[in-house]
Amino acid sequence: MTVNILPNNNPSGQTLRGIAASGGIAIGPAFQFRRADLRFDRRQVEDSGAEWMRFQNAVETARAQLAEVALQTEHDLGTDAAAIFQAQMLMLEDPELLTRVRAALEEQGVNAEAALSDASSLYVHMLEAVHNEYLRARAADVRDVTSRLLCILLDISPCRDVLPSVPSVILAHDLMPSDILSLNRSRVLGLCTAEGGATSHVALLARALGLPAVVGIGPGVLQIPSGTTVVLDGGAGLLIVDPDPQTLSLYRARAGLRAGAERRPAASADGPAVTRDGHRVVVAANVGTLEEARLAREVGADGIGLLRTEFLYLGRHALPGEEEQYHSYRAILELFGDRPVVLRTLDVGGDKPLPGLELPPERNPALGLRAIRLSLTRPEIFRPQLRAALRASAGHNLKVMFPMVTTVAEIRAARALLEECRAELQAEGQPVADVAVGIMVEVPSAALMADHLAAEVDFFSIGTNDLSQYVMAADRTHAAVAPLADALHPAVLRLVRDVIAAAHARGKWVSLCGELAGDPAAIPVLLGLGLDEFSMNPTAIPQAKRVICSLTREEADQVARAALQQESAEAVRALIR
Repeated sequence: MTVNILPNNNPSGQTLRGIAASGGIAIGPAFQFRRADLRFDRRQVEDSGAEWMRFQNAVETARAQLAEVALQTEHDLGTDAAAIFQAQMLMLEDPELLTRVRAALEEQGVNAEAALSDASSLYVHMLEAVHNEYLRARAADVRDVTSRLLCILLDISPCRDVLPSVPSVILAHDLMPSDILSLNRSRVLGLCTAEGGATSHVALLARALGLPAVVGIGPGVLQIPSGTTVVLDGGAGLLIVDPDPQTLSLYRARAGLRAGAERRPAASADGPAVTRDGHRVVVAANVGTLEEARLAREVGADGIGLLRTEFLYLGRHALPGEEEQYHSYRAILELFGDRPVVLRTLDVGGDKPLPGLELPPERNPALGLRAIRLSLTRPEIFRPQLRAALRASAGHNLKVMFPMVTTVAEIRAARALLEECRAELQAEGQPVADVAVGIMVEVPSAALMADHLAAEVDFFSIGTNDLSQYVMAADRTHAAVAPLADALHPAVLRLVRDVIAAAHARGKWVSLCGELAGDPAAIPVLLGLGLDEFSMNPTAIPQAKRVICSLTREEADQVARAALQQESAEAVRALIR
């Protein structure tokens, strides 16, 4: 299937490519989501104090509404999704926004609606101009909070244009968190936006809702008429417009397999992933919260291949202490009993800033002070996390993994600090398990030096999301170049092959925790390359096990050998089909 950029004047039969935000396949009619304008009169007022009071009352009402939304969202979708609205509550206290609103009221003498709109627009423009994906994505929160406040000031209900009357794939310029929650979930098959990045709230909420989603796909998506049949492939980041019968049949078959796998009871999914000729691999989960860990356990995860510890740090102004981290890690370990849990140490900095950590802005955040680099320079943050992890390990199968390692020296420095923490705890009389140590292989230097790095660790975990963007020199959060950062490109697959071979030569095992691991199209290739463990979004686990159990090792070897000889990711995907 040829992938084309969608021309604005002729969408039919074309394919758009954006940023994969949430896996899954959706087939159905398109629906163009339009947000109704909040219209108000801009007028001069004599009593700016009264307008300020109106605004403060609106803020209090919005705070109460958001508290209710956050509570309901936590109940329905978990703490990560609820944190979106908790962060919006903090925005209501943002001194910069409040100062700008009050200045507009007093200096310009305008009404509260106009003052809020002016201050918000300026704030949004400032955020969108920042060379930082995380901060740019927060502009949607400012717009959402502003919309809520304007509705309160105007004494109207939050309004949207006509919503879909039948299950549809929602197309939009962008979606605010409240937009997504306002949709009737029984009539939403998937989400696709012209704007947005991998860290956007559209991506987070889509994953929480189990909806396929593609973001940053470009303005062409807005030219597709409502009612047009589309196929949304959330795992590959594709939107196929008016597909031909062969493509439609292919995707219906894939969607049917996925739906069948997801309907299987947990007991059947709980079995091992064994090929038809008896080769067993581990199928683990990528999780970031206790709720996600529970889901992973329910759908049959063999363990946790990636525990993202950032969930304790993001969206708060005070960094978590050792005790809080210990209890959080311990709860997840107890859930999995003796099954392995791989805890990745803090992976922030660069394009993932911490509100509670003052870091200077960086021109190239993806290449800057982040992940293990940051941890090694801030032992006052790193030590409490290592101590908490070691304390939680007692009686459980915990493994510790360092992110974005580029050199042997980084491994040795991190391990030395880990051993210092172990010695401290033992001197305090605290039990500590024998913890395996691994690294994320997600930069080319680590892949190319894998033979040396393997001598320093117990295992590797390949992060193909980052590895593909570094190999292809393409920012996966930038819609214009994101298609280049395809982890099925032979250049990336050859590095994956070499990393696995280098680890196996030293008797070490290899996991892969990027989006590629849960892509049914990629599983035969990875299996053929000798991958030991597939770690993925929990919802992808049943289908992944089913695909593995349908293959033989020889079949997978043949696919992998052929894939390595292709010239492009598109050719690899065509080969697999």
